[in-house]
Amino acid sequence: MTDSINFYISMLRGINVGGQKRIKMDELKGLYESLGLDNIQTYIQSGNVLFSATETDCVKLAGKIEQKIKRSFGFEVVVIIRTKNELGKIIRKNPLADKDESKLHVTFLSDYPESIPKEEIKKVVGKSEEFAIEEREIYLYCPNGYGNTKLSNNFFERKLKVTATTRNWKTVTTLFEMAKE
Repeated sequence: MTDSINFYISMLRGINVGGQKRIKMDELKGLYESLGLDNIQTYIQSGNVLFSATETDCVKLAGKIEQKIKRSFGFEVVVIIRTKNELGKIIRKNPLADKDESKLHVTFLSDYPESIPKEEIKKVVGKSEEFAIEEREIYLYCPNGYGNTKLSNNFFERKLKVTATTRNWKTVTTLFEMAKE
């Protein structure tokens, strides 16, 4: 991959989960190619796509991808995009870096929340769980597993009034390593 300021990581929310919104990665790659995007790579089946583009507006790019998915597959999917540099910063600034990485997750928000009701969020934090909100990301430490926390995408979407998608720390760091190549 080239070291371009126009290199992106897109994360699709809620595809290939429980048999819902199924998209094969080769079909997804073809969809990105049809939009004129370059250097396309997918990572695992949950809708992580690395690509480069001349477009510099992430919101516009996400909108184009979402529209094409709806036309091609017949369902709506939210696409959240970060640049390679943003993803590197997210990794470097991890406020929970002292925690077991196998229990760390990052929830990516579609936009900056207008307000953050930290006290309401704290009410549902499970025993020994931790969270930190930094810009458009929420770092989560879930020692009992992400599947057992109440700090889900749906919870944060309701509380923060933005769309969210979560990736485990291994996926976040792997995507960044792939982007650097």
